Amino acid sequence: MRVIVGSGNPVKIKAVKDAFSKVFEDVEVVGKKVESGVSPQPIGEETFEGARNRALRLKEKEKGDFFVGIEGGIINLFSKWFNFAAVCIVDKRGRMGYGASPLFPLPELVIKQLLEGKELGDVMDEIEGKKGVKYGEGAIGFFTRGAMNRKELMEKGVICALIPFLHEEMFEIKKKFL
Repeated sequence: MRVIVGSGNPVKIKAVKDAFSKVFEDVEVVGKKVESGVSPQPIGEETFEGARNRALRLKEKEKGDFFVGIEGGIINLFSKWFNFAAVCIVDKRGRMGYGASPLFPLPELVIKQLLEGKELGDVMDEIEGKKGVKYGEGAIGFFTRGAMNRKELMEKGVICALIPFLHEEMFEIKKKFL
């Protein structure tokens, strides 16, 4: 099975490989950079749009069995701001599944910068005093003191997005549903 991820980020590629390997055998996962078509720091539903755009653009350009878009974003729920990763999986027939990672709260000092247009990865680089946090532990690694890392966070979202493909008879997966 060939799975293509809409990113060159090794954390996203590894998250997809680990998730797919838990439910399928003989999985090949490759990353291909593709544009999300949304703002650099998506907010709310725009995060799911970015994931969907990545998956659909991959399907147009590449040959594979599954195409995976992952987009990190923020969302305001219950008067609190959370970070999460939205996931969209499209199969070669055009059917879609969506999922999301666990949500985790972000402090006001981070949210303020994100709402001004900065990306979370850049904000975390400044907070931690290093470069490339999003290619490693991610914000979740910092805020949980290493109890969870970005790969683990995204992997949960990918597994959730696979649910409709694992139980097609219950979900009646249709082309291009939102």
